[in-house]
Amino acid sequence: MEINEEELKVKLTPEEYAVLREKGTEAPFSGALLHDERSGMYTCKVCGQDLFASDAKFDSGTGWPSFDQAIPGSVVETEDTAHGMSRTEITCSRCGSHLGHVFPDGPTPTGKRYCLNSVCLDLKPLE
Repeated sequence: MEINEEELKVKLTPEEYAVLREKGTEAPFSGALLHDERSGMYTCKVCGQDLFASDAKFDSGTGWPSFDQAIPGSVVETEDTAHGMSRTEITCSRCGSHLGHVFPDGPTPTGKRYCLNSVCLDLKPLE
């Protein structure tokens, strides 16, 4: 998918652009979707691809929306050694936008904690 960065700078807020396209991070406990308990599908703010179902969401206590599994094929995992840490970055498989990181410390049988920035996501509620 080809992305026009200038159009995105107009479409997205400065914070959304900084996180999605420049690999930033929103402040913990600041995201609009952190405590949202509606049922639906979490989608990529840039391209609209389905990423996470609401039934995969859990409260990790970290300050960011957390999920135990992604929709198969929706995210790409890449080693991230920035800031002197070794983590696994997750990006949207369609548009390459930064979403957050995945950690191997989740409480469910998947053992995963996908830690997302709210500004990267839209929620399509179930009808």
